[in-house]
Amino acid sequence: MTQPKDPMELLGTLLTAPQQLFSQFTPDAQAIGAPDLAQWADISQRLQALWLEFQSEQATGVMAQLPALMADPAGFAAIMQGWLKALPLTNPDTQKKLWEDSLALWETVLGQYGIGPKTAQPESDEPQLPRKDRRFADPKWREQPFYALVHQTYLLLAEQVMAMAEAANPGDPAKHEQLKFAARTLVEALSPAHFPMLNPLVMEKALETKGESLVKGFEHLLADLRRGQLTHVDPQAFRLGENLATTPGKVVHETPLYQLIQYSPTTDSVLEVPLVIFPPWINRFYILDLTPQKSFIRWAVEQGLTVFVVSWKSADASMADLVWDDYIRAQIDAIDTVRARLKVKAVHAIGYCVAGTTLAATLAVLARRGQADKVKSATFFTAQVDFAQAGELKVFIDDQQLEALEKLSAETGYLDGRYMAATFNLLRGNDLIWNYVVNNYLLGGDYPAFDLLHWNGDVTNLPAKWHMSYLKDLYRDNKLVVPEALSADGTPIDLTRIETPAFIQAGREDHIAPAASVWQLMHHLRGPKTFLLAGSGHIAGVVNPPAAKKYQYWTNPQPVESFAEFVAGATETPGSWWPHWIEWIHAQDSATVPAKGKRVPGGKGDKVIEDAPGSYVKAR
Repeated sequence: MTQPKDPMELLGTLLTAPQQLFSQFTPDAQAIGAPDLAQWADISQRLQALWLEFQSEQATGVMAQLPALMADPAGFAAIMQGWLKALPLTNPDTQKKLWEDSLALWETVLGQYGIGPKTAQPESDEPQLPRKDRRFADPKWREQPFYALVHQTYLLLAEQVMAMAEAANPGDPAKHEQLKFAARTLVEALSPAHFPMLNPLVMEKALETKGESLVKGFEHLLADLRRGQLTHVDPQAFRLGENLATTPGKVVHETPLYQLIQYSPTTDSVLEVPLVIFPPWINRFYILDLTPQKSFIRWAVEQGLTVFVVSWKSADASMADLVWDDYIRAQIDAIDTVRARLKVKAVHAIGYCVAGTTLAATLAVLARRGQADKVKSATFFTAQVDFAQAGELKVFIDDQQLEALEKLSAETGYLDGRYMAATFNLLRGNDLIWNYVVNNYLLGGDYPAFDLLHWNGDVTNLPAKWHMSYLKDLYRDNKLVVPEALSADGTPIDLTRIETPAFIQAGREDHIAPAASVWQLMHHLRGPKTFLLAGSGHIAGVVNPPAAKKYQYWTNPQPVESFAEFVAGATETPGSWWPHWIEWIHAQDSATVPAKGKRVPGGKGDKVIEDAPGSYVKAR
């Protein structure tokens, strides 16, 4: 056997080596009867017909861009290939080490099956392999030496590629993070689980169903190519207003940018100060009103709050010139609308993710104008204002990628939400991409009915002009924390002017807004501040109802200067943090009023627009 010239050739050599690896699982073609042969011939013809039909649709030009959009948002593969050039894959010493380590692994793995010179006495009925990974947890990956060798070799190469990326020194910390991200994305994509002939579960399912699983999976793939987006859940399982976003309420105000929904009270009296929730416009608002058991909005209403939520309009061509000023004005407009409607001096406000970033800017504008008393308190869900430690999303923020994004939205004036969805999916590739590639396409599995993933795939378009400014001014240049470096509606923004009491929540495992980055808000506000660290991440860390009895949260009332100090002295409490938050709300103002008049939307003499969840959230 000659030494391969590169690692990819090495992998090919290992996978095409001894005949005895294949003898234990290769089907005996002579044992297949005529009916089965006819079935497989029919499967082949049906797959070909599906592909020809799809190609015919492509030729019309109607869908020409959709497959590329789904498979490679913004030409990311070409950009990533440039990042990977820093890996020493062609270095002779690197190749030699890969070769030697792979041969040693090969001998060890085959020895577990009584093949080769290093035959081991098995300690149990199941082979003991050196590397473990949850993607290969099924026993079928260990039942046959071929599949064991395949996935163990992959794990070795993946481990070494990631080590190379970690050890590389491209001369720029940002470039180093891009390299590590690209390396991880590459090794995730190349898993043998994603190739039918290398995945024992796929082969077994195909044989069991006589190829029907392959046809069904191919139909799933083509359907996703047509819609330009990976499907995670059964598209027919959820309907807004029927089994999602069902909390009773009315749309009481509407502008070209948002609808304002007010929810019906369930208590005889309510807190005098109402609550206005600003969800991010990069997603639909009903993440906070999923099923009744998971709904933060429903729970807040049950706690005696008069709850309003902003439902942002998904961008279209009419919104091409919108900028941050428009969203800040919209937040102020919503606050003023609620104050006027209920005849109250102030509101409690919640800002989630990017809407929390914008809420901080809104508070700074109000403070500069002498109107800070319009907001009694501000709560920030996983919101960043200081982007110096903004996590893996920053790998997408460089001149090359920003230029690509500008080209994508040049004609329409808005960024197609599917690009943003693909970007977020890449951050958790194994969980949000490859897991579904295997189940949906290779195994032909049925789609699950999972409300959270339905919401995750319900994308919104973004105004291109504002989105580009957001990426450049905040993520890239970090201007928001520089006093008066930015302005909105003619008013300079200085976060240090904000004295509004603030509740700042972060998720311990948040990969979109890392907890250490969210913590930085503590350094920029001047009013009383409370920081809470919730278990889980960007979504489950927020949407964690008490009845679920899941996760935990950490608090630390001591004066600390850093996130590390907070964690070191924090006290853990099991379960949801929502009850802790409502206690904080009561501490800001506990006055109550009867739940009547316009506290009940749509009552006598109250002109409303339509029932919740409104029409904007349903617009596609």
